[in-house]
Amino acid sequence: MAVAVNAISGEMVDGLRAAVKESADRGLHYASKWAAELLASTPTHKRRSPFAPPPSILASTPARTPGSMAPPQLPTPALSAVLIPERNISAWGGDTQADEDEDDVLNEGMACFQAREFARASHILKECRTSRGRFLRVYSQYLATPHGLTSPKASEKKAIQNWNKLDGTRRQPSAPINTSLLELYEIATGFKADTDPWLLFLRGLLLHRLGRRAEAIEMCLLSLKLYIWNWSVWVLLSDMIDDAEELSGIFPLIPVSQTHPLVQFFQIRTLNALHQPTENELGICERLLSSEYFPHSLWVMSLRACILYHLHDFGQAEVQFQKILEIDPYRIDDIDIYSNILYVTENRLKLSKLAHDFINIDRDRPEVCCLIGNHYSLRAEHEKAIKYFRRATDLDRTYLSAWTLMGHEYVEMKNSHAAIEAYRRAVDVNRKDYRAWFGLGQAYELLNMHQYALYYYQHATALRPYDVRLWQAQGGSYEEMGRFREAIECYKRALLGADVNEVTIDLKIAKLHDELGQYMEAASYHRRVIDLSLAALKPIAEYARSAVYLARYHLYRGGGDLVLALQLMEKVAGSNSEEADAAQELVKEITAKIAAKQRGGGSGGGGRGLERMDTANAATMNFVQ
Repeated sequence: MAVAVNAISGEMVDGLRAAVKESADRGLHYASKWAAELLASTPTHKRRSPFAPPPSILASTPARTPGSMAPPQLPTPALSAVLIPERNISAWGGDTQADEDEDDVLNEGMACFQAREFARASHILKECRTSRGRFLRVYSQYLATPHGLTSPKASEKKAIQNWNKLDGTRRQPSAPINTSLLELYEIATGFKADTDPWLLFLRGLLLHRLGRRAEAIEMCLLSLKLYIWNWSVWVLLSDMIDDAEELSGIFPLIPVSQTHPLVQFFQIRTLNALHQPTENELGICERLLSSEYFPHSLWVMSLRACILYHLHDFGQAEVQFQKILEIDPYRIDDIDIYSNILYVTENRLKLSKLAHDFINIDRDRPEVCCLIGNHYSLRAEHEKAIKYFRRATDLDRTYLSAWTLMGHEYVEMKNSHAAIEAYRRAVDVNRKDYRAWFGLGQAYELLNMHQYALYYYQHATALRPYDVRLWQAQGGSYEEMGRFREAIECYKRALLGADVNEVTIDLKIAKLHDELGQYMEAASYHRRVIDLSLAALKPIAEYARSAVYLARYHLYRGGGDLVLALQLMEKVAGSNSEEADAAQELVKEITAKIAAKQRGGGSGGGGRGLERMDTANAATMNFVQ
């Protein structure tokens, strides 16, 4: 059941307006852009409303120290955080006087940061004692080689350089390793930052990179308790959630009501990342786009388009993306998703035009490289497509879609080993994305290594348990391995999510039951195929094989319904299907058997004698599979 969304209040607008500046002042440009876009999309009359000044006290309830908050065991309603009134958490007070005293130094450090001179920015800000100065110092050290550390340990930039030097060798780890993370974390902790939401976020980021997930989640929740408008915290928390069940368990721990728009944004973004959105999230998006919330938000429109994409409603998703580009033809965010939609629908003309337009806007954005790669892939120019997907990964090693699509291209080129390598990189980036696991299964299937393929298909199915394709893939692997019973169970599971008129899976199940000698079960699935075909008004040729199998079952395998068998065979015999000749022969046999039973007194001994056929002859009958 959908949860209603809080109406936009003056305090929410005030919080967004403050977040634009506070995030930008700390180099969190993505969060600043997000807040600015959302603020501009609110109705004008709400932005003009008079607001009360933010209170100087951050929260009516003192924040707990990190040590006092146990790592979340999800879901655990007993650990629910105390909800803090929105008026106490909608703005970050900061230390204004100290900011003014260090204003010139902060401006110099920020200028170096924006020029991507991270080491220099860290050096300039090393004596700062304000919240912003301390955050920028540690964040700069995180992003570049620090000169202020006591030991010459590599940071993010140096770690990536060292990782690239080992490219293609056995010694290369799955991802860059930043050996200075622990030291940076100790520096951030040494600032007594238990009451600073920005440093709590930074500590959460470092803990996440160190693999200390529970502690990182705790830091994010503490940061949100003090200040809710830092979108980077929500993104980090979203990235650490593994499935929808864990998402439900985290809600009681978030110090904001579930009806708050921020929580709704967090929910939608997380389920989109997990490829598990539902109609509920679609309804939330539509309410958020109403006149009382964010009617002009391209970001929310993009969320809605991505939901439609994951729900396989490609037509409506394409319409939504078209509307976005009509409003802002230079928006690059999520343009790769739009290109995926055009690729799936094989819209060559639109995809070609889109690639031509955006390559002139910014050819160095990973999303644009992915778009161009899709363009070449649809034209079956797989080598060119791989070139652009690889360029996307060079620009951003964590760009999951590019690794996955590169693997797809190698599969098309029958280069299974290269495909496996690309898919493994995708899994290293994000183990929660089913597409990479599914791709690994397909690659090993090409190598006829069905045991390995099954292993990866099972991983994909665990992440997306309602995807028909994944259950079919599992069933196919079991079938190739001769494990027919397990294959039948997988195909039956696939039927739960399949279209009601789907008959392909029924035919596979019928075939496997026949292989196991379970003729009654096989006949029941062939009967299902016939019933669905009749309901859909399909021509006889499409279900003639099932009709022949069912007639032979009733004639030779003890089914006994000769009237039904005769009716089916008369229809098939009068059609132009391949089974027409066989049906004509069966009509003669069924008619003779019915006549013999009538002469023998229906169910008398003569009839039973005719039903006992020679076992050897029955075994040689050509059953339709």
